[in-house]
Amino acid sequence: MQQKILLLGSGELGKEFVIAAKRLGQTVIAVDSYDDAPAMQVADKREVINMLDGAELDRIVTKHQPDIIVPEVEAIRTERFYDYEKQNIQVVPSAKAANYTMDRKAIRDLAAKELGLKTAKFQYAQTEEELELAVQTVGIPCVVKPLMSSSGKGQSTVKSEEDIKKAWEIANSKGRGDKNEVIVEEFIAFESEITLLTVTQKDGPTLFCPPIGHRQERGDYQESWQPALISDDDLKEAERMAEKVTQALTGAGIWGVEFFLAKDGVYFSELSPRPHDTGMVTLAGSQNFNEFELHLRAILGLPIPEITQERVAANAVVLFNEEEVKKPTYSGFKEAASIPQSDFKIFGKPDTRKYRRMGIGIAYDKLGANVDEVRKKAKKVADKIKIN
Repeated sequence: MQQKILLLGSGELGKEFVIAAKRLGQTVIAVDSYDDAPAMQVADKREVINMLDGAELDRIVTKHQPDIIVPEVEAIRTERFYDYEKQNIQVVPSAKAANYTMDRKAIRDLAAKELGLKTAKFQYAQTEEELELAVQTVGIPCVVKPLMSSSGKGQSTVKSEEDIKKAWEIANSKGRGDKNEVIVEEFIAFESEITLLTVTQKDGPTLFCPPIGHRQERGDYQESWQPALISDDDLKEAERMAEKVTQALTGAGIWGVEFFLAKDGVYFSELSPRPHDTGMVTLAGSQNFNEFELHLRAILGLPIPEITQERVAANAVVLFNEEEVKKPTYSGFKEAASIPQSDFKIFGKPDTRKYRRMGIGIAYDKLGANVDEVRKKAKKVADKIKIN
């Protein structure tokens, strides 16, 4: 059971995955485009490469001969994964899943056209002129996103025709990868949105974590909480859709499946084939296994008999709101640590920029506790941490 894992992407999610892997005796090589990324700080080895360079990917795979490749970000030359699978390297969850989900066009076409899942109306555009036509078709307001991005990067809302040019510029300057194509989505008047962490196993049933609620600003999550308020019927429908799409993509691991909850039912939104940023709330002990432990166990083929909720929990981001700072320092740890039933995590990013997530404040309480009060406490913890 001792495997060599090549982690492609070394941010805060990757860091927690490495911690989980090291606790079970695994060897991890952390890879990213910059040195001293969070996961590198706890991994066995590190590599700094451009992961969109297929030759560089081939080089480090040949160099390290991993048993397992675990993608953590979108900006990877994922088509190389098919060749790695032919070399008997396990790609997580699978080469097909990585290729489809790193591209919003592929995953949306699969979900809406092939599987018939309920989604917002959408169109694609490769030029600003095509974007104008797509906006006319979908209608205003609408949301414009790059085909390849994460954590809301490059996403904007078009509220008038004057917003179209700016939306095109934002999508093409802040999206990841090398595709100058966007997706235009109908604006759903949703009442709330959830992440349904879904675990697919090598030998065992698909499992679901209790639903996670989250709030976003600028397309990026600011807080999440577990459990989210959702009706039994809507939850069953979300689970049905999550199982259908993950089975189509194949492979073992954890998936962050996002849904809009509207008056007319549940809409499939997006899917990530890895631990989800909103799932960091599970670091509060809200479940018997956090999302990183679940991901690792599924990858290794260890049986997961059940997922149980142990606490009500919430987390809020420690956000940097100023201009770029190299080698940031922190204060307020004593004040944050003095709050009962709370915790905090610092990601360890070597530099920062405006609106960059640098850590989280965590709060929890017993099952049945008031979720809104726990959310307020998590925000209070996060606000105590100051970045200098």
